[in-house]
Amino acid sequence: MSDEIPIETSAGGDLEMSILYAKKYLEDLLSFLGLNTEVHATHEDDVIQLNIPSTQMNGFLIGQHGDSMRAMQFLVSNVLKNRGYTYNRVNVDVAGYKQQRASRLAHTAEAWVQQVKDTGQPMELQPMNAADRRVIHKLADELGLATESIGEGRDRRVVLKPAA
Repeated sequence: MSDEIPIETSAGGDLEMSILYAKKYLEDLLSFLGLNTEVHATHEDDVIQLNIPSTQMNGFLIGQHGDSMRAMQFLVSNVLKNRGYTYNRVNVDVAGYKQQRASRLAHTAEAWVQQVKDTGQPMELQPMNAADRRVIHKLADELGLATESIGEGRDRRVVLKPAA
């Protein structure tokens, strides 16, 4: 195909090329679903952030509990891997859904952190996905608690502990 973005092998342009390819791939996927919109692409560390603006299809694109977003992430990430891109970790967000969810979770987690500080006892949280665990780890660290993740797969969860 003539409109394919070539694979960049030099280290300097690899991240930028990965971002461009991921952005175009997601825009093409959305176009196939009948939504012609521009995806906003950035990166945080080595994770490509793809943000789909708010549209009439938000509910469909988010899916139940974010399942559609995770499916799009999986597709884009695997395409990058299969095309040989070094940077292939992808985060897809629709209309700021994940940011709002992280904000609500952080607000709730502040109460958990305070409870651990007040009682001095560790608190094992319910199983949660990697993104939610990251929010908890980051917040707990900022507020002076230690954390660890335990369990495997869907049962992986965070334990909040008083700082040593």
